[in-house]
Amino acid sequence: MMIQPSRRSRLALGAALLALVSAVSLSAAAPAARAAGAFDPRNLDGAWDRPPPPTPEAGLDPTIRAQPIGGLGVPDPPLKPQYLAAWKKLRADNAAAFARGQPPVTGYVKCLPDGMPAMMMAMFPLEVLQSKGRVTIIEEAYNQIHRIYLDEKQIPIDDAEPGFWGHAVGHWEGNTLVANTVGIKENVKFQDVPHSDKMQVNERIRLTGPDAMEDQVTVTDPEYLTGPWTWTWHYVRKPGYKIMEYVCEDNREYADPTNNSQRLRLLPGSGG
Repeated sequence: MMIQPSRRSRLALGAALLALVSAVSLSAAAPAARAAGAFDPRNLDGAWDRPPPPTPEAGLDPTIRAQPIGGLGVPDPPLKPQYLAAWKKLRADNAAAFARGQPPVTGYVKCLPDGMPAMMMAMFPLEVLQSKGRVTIIEEAYNQIHRIYLDEKQIPIDDAEPGFWGHAVGHWEGNTLVANTVGIKENVKFQDVPHSDKMQVNERIRLTGPDAMEDQVTVTDPEYLTGPWTWTWHYVRKPGYKIMEYVCEDNREYADPTNNSQRLRLLPGSGG
């Protein structure tokens, strides 16, 4: 004797089969969606690096080693006239010193980190970690950390304890992470540009594709700049890359006391 399934059983069985077919279809469609460029526009997690220079002729900025000219697109700062001439002379003097083979002493010789905003140029790869209430960006060079606290009110600039990376807060505007940083030490300079304790670094960080990210940086300083200083840095994803430890230990460079240029110190066992 054949037992006919009840109407309710048939409906339940049909629903189960439909769910199974739908799950299989979605699973099969996922790779196609990724291949078509679908991605989570707010997922910044992972390791990022600068793309290579667009052309071999891009060259290197003589005052910031390993920074390609053109690839970063950083314009001259809109310094006020009373500061612009001195800045141009300093840049020219530094370039001439490099040409003579007497590179000027920089923070790297003293084992000092870049600070903000320079750490975001990714001299070495960056790692982005997203957690509740915070986006943390780690620069491999000098293990620098840019902590962006989400949905918090920025502290008054006068209350900001000066540091290399300052105090950063941020929020999401659509799929763009908007960050504001204050409290950068006045001796922490990007491209030798002077600044006051009133300087602010504003960033708009967003994905432009599954493996592409950009950071539009705008620096303001009412004391030194005539207006906003803006540029955009670009990054490419480095799947599987693990940030390495970077400690400035046994530095082989020192300041030559005769002309304050960089010199290499021979370490024991270096072979002369």
